[in-house]
Amino acid sequence: MSSLSFLAPPIFVLLWSSAFVGAKFGLPHAEPMTFLAIRFALVTVIFVAIARVLAAPWPTSWRQASHIALVGALVQGVYLGGVFVAIHRGVPAGLASLIVGLQPILTAVLAGRLLGERVSRRQWSGLALGLAGVAMVLGERMEASAVDPIGLATCAAGLIAISFGTLHQKRYASSMHVASGSAIQNLTAAVLTFFGALAFEGLHVEWVPAFTLSLAWLTVVVSIGAFSLLMIMIRLGEAVKVVSLFYMVPPTTAVLAWIAFDERIGPVGAAGIAVTAMGVALVVRQAKKAGRS
Repeated sequence: MSSLSFLAPPIFVLLWSSAFVGAKFGLPHAEPMTFLAIRFALVTVIFVAIARVLAAPWPTSWRQASHIALVGALVQGVYLGGVFVAIHRGVPAGLASLIVGLQPILTAVLAGRLLGERVSRRQWSGLALGLAGVAMVLGERMEASAVDPIGLATCAAGLIAISFGTLHQKRYASSMHVASGSAIQNLTAAVLTFFGALAFEGLHVEWVPAFTLSLAWLTVVVSIGAFSLLMIMIRLGEAVKVVSLFYMVPPTTAVLAWIAFDERIGPVGAAGIAVTAMGVALVVRQAKKAGRS
């Protein structure tokens, strides 16, 4: 378990960050809700198969299942739906990441009220430092142009959804089996995004290699790998410590975008990556000290 605790955070950050690159490849060939409905449906089938192979326990009551389903609707359906719609409507990926990067601040405030977790001054300092680093990284990449207000609203909705969903998972659904619980969560998200696509989109998909590869990556690597790690880390650690890792997503995304699309990182952005890492380290170190006390 100690090895998992050590390796899970960096692997999670890398996989989660790769989702922005994968989405950039695939979204030109499918509308966001249609894209996500296909993805969630595929992930549901995979997790059902995994649950059967592992003989994973399923919820024993409708109440337990409803808590798991609610987390799926928030953490996957509304969060990813909001971000995908925002990017599809022209909101810069950097700006979307910055908005979502506010999650640790929002979660820290909510955790004190909903979970009774104490947030120390050092953790608040680390959260503020991380936010400053995120702003430095993304400040170089944001263009001074008009941004679609609906896209901003859906991105903000995604931020709120994943913050509440993470806390709800910790409080009411942390004992779920990763395989069976993820199957329920992805099924919920698939239904939610399918009806969204049915209501607002044309259900058109261009099955070109770029879309197929993007769908495969987001389905297998991100949805299964990253989300499974997220659920495991929420079970192992405090909510504030886990979500502090999201500060590393925009800088890591910037590095991946540089590798994949030759998007350069300037000196201010490089400094921001270092500042963000310091903020995350401060939050995690303080959380570990509190856990030992």
